[in-house]
Amino acid sequence: MKPNKKYFISVAGNIGSGKSSLTRMIGDTFKWDPYFESVQNNPYLSDFYIDMKRWSFQLQVYFLSHRFKAHREIIASKKSVIQDRSIYEDVEIFARNLYLMGRMEKRDYNNYRSLFYEMVSYLQPPDLVVYLRADVKTLLSHIRLRGREFEKSIEKKYLQRLNRSYNTWINGYDLGKVLVIESDELDFVNNSEHFKMIIDKIKRSLRI
Repeated sequence: MKPNKKYFISVAGNIGSGKSSLTRMIGDTFKWDPYFESVQNNPYLSDFYIDMKRWSFQLQVYFLSHRFKAHREIIASKKSVIQDRSIYEDVEIFARNLYLMGRMEKRDYNNYRSLFYEMVSYLQPPDLVVYLRADVKTLLSHIRLRGREFEKSIEKKYLQRLNRSYNTWINGYDLGKVLVIESDELDFVNNSEHFKMIIDKIKRSLRI
């Protein structure tokens, strides 16, 4: 590693793509501080998957608040950081998708977007976004394996739409470097060679 150089990396990806596992493993490898998405203690998530239209705005505001706080802490820290999902995915992927599906009211969506853009104007973007791209079949398999009760009701159609939004967003992302990892054929948790390949790509992207 470059001495006294701080790195800020975000791992992006759909539900079940393996973001949290990769975040933890990269943090352990480089001795970077990991920042994880608030899932287990989220007061809205289980209700959201039961009734998306009722709880979509509340859930998105909760995530936005949590990630804004984390992003500010990351910028203020002198240590290198690996983050599980970026704040930019909230508006460009999840809120947008809910609005297009008719599960967030237009006035709530416009209010949310105004709040988002005001908040992120104060933030420094990551040095690198690592995007784990996976087919819906892979995502559903991972979701079943981890066995979270509140995720059992996730629709295939919902994941498909999220994937399309992710591809649109990542293709137009211009705030920093992007590394796309095609992960359908990878098992970086159990296969050290697969994980090493990802680490090598990150090093090259950051010129480490």
